[in-house]
Amino acid sequence: MKRFPGAENLPKIMTSKLLAENYRQIFCKVIFFYSIFYIIMKLLAMMQGAWLDANLILCLPYVGFIIWGGFLLKRKKYSWIYIITGAIVVGAIRYFEKDLMLFLHYQL
Repeated sequence: MKRFPGAENLPKIMTSKLLAENYRQIFCKVIFFYSIFYIIMKLLAMMQGAWLDANLILCLPYVGFIIWGGFLLKRKKYSWIYIITGAIVVGAIRYFEKDLMLFLHYQL
């Protein structure tokens, strides 16, 4: 089973560029759909009585990723900057989420 039709006729460097483009597309979509999922989960938590202000503030970066990712998906131009920024921000928020939630709740 061949990954790309006609790929056996392409030079190896072109095949790797096709794979890199495919990975870039997949990672952009993962960050985009994860951002949607995260906001939906936070909205459901707020409906069940979670802290409103802290949760809304933690959703702001994800709203930005949804808007930015929407433009990328609409134009079908995928960016490594979006992927790297998304991975760093998502990882940082997930790692420090409890501390950020407490900090924001008691500061607001």
